[in-house]
Amino acid sequence: MGALNTSDNPNVLVGLDTGDDAGVWDLGNGRALISTVDFITPLVNDARMWGQIAAANSLSDVYAMGGKPLFGLNLVGWNNDELPSSMLSEVLAGGLEIAEQAGMAIIGGHTISDPEPKYGMAVTGEVDPDKMLTNAGLKPDQDLILTKPLGVGVITTAIKAGIAGKEIINAAVASMIQLNDIASQVAVSAGATGATDVTGFGLLGHLGKMTLTSNVDAVLDVGNIAFLPSAKLYAEDGVIPGGTRRNLAWVEHQIDAGSYGETDLLLLADAQTSGGLIFGVDKAKTDSACAELNERGIAAVAIGETHAGTGTIRLR
Repeated sequence: MGALNTSDNPNVLVGLDTGDDAGVWDLGNGRALISTVDFITPLVNDARMWGQIAAANSLSDVYAMGGKPLFGLNLVGWNNDELPSSMLSEVLAGGLEIAEQAGMAIIGGHTISDPEPKYGMAVTGEVDPDKMLTNAGLKPDQDLILTKPLGVGVITTAIKAGIAGKEIINAAVASMIQLNDIASQVAVSAGATGATDVTGFGLLGHLGKMTLTSNVDAVLDVGNIAFLPSAKLYAEDGVIPGGTRRNLAWVEHQIDAGSYGETDLLLLADAQTSGGLIFGVDKAKTDSACAELNERGIAAVAIGETHAGTGTIRLR
């Protein structure tokens, strides 16, 4: 994407420049459209559950921008020679359930024949430009709030290896299908200006991008960061996705790890699917924002703070 020409169209409020979660197009009069697309391969053996996860993952970028989803288009790659159409119906039904939960309409889509099944959505949302959250919006002297535990990549790798038990799988799935709508609403109401969702590049990768584009440093209180059940144990046993290792290699030059070792860093760089939001708020708003999120069923916690800087992430 970096090789593409950037647009100087004045209606483009957010484009390719900052590597943000979605594009934003100004409609005028305090309204803007959010446009994003995402799709994934199967993470679990249950077709409907996979559809739910993929849909929640696709919607997440709209919430990360502080917006509300309006409508979506299904995107499907399907192996017609190996997989029955009834299974695809289950996948799409799972996606529809999440769309309905989000108050979003599905108005079409596109399907291709593909040896490896894939499912996701192109989603259009709406946001008030004055309340929009972006990668470049962090400010110095803010607290950083994370709204979901980490470890999805490790757990899904354990699922594929056949070593994850039912309770562990259920905890990971529950996290992945939880929408980031409440997290987004609370972030906006708390006055956040910088946010992203923690997905494929992991916490360190996404936060690393934010710190660079926002011209801040971040200090993470590693002991405050929550992980899914058994994620640390699996990581210690070497159950690490290849994408997680690439994430760490990509962002490692920005990290001051202090006393933390490779396994800790890999967990913080773990490639997530449908992870939570991380956003910055004024320190006076931290306790109330976390309390409201917790009361509404979101396992949010303050995990660090920002300072004026050049993109370093220090672990303490």
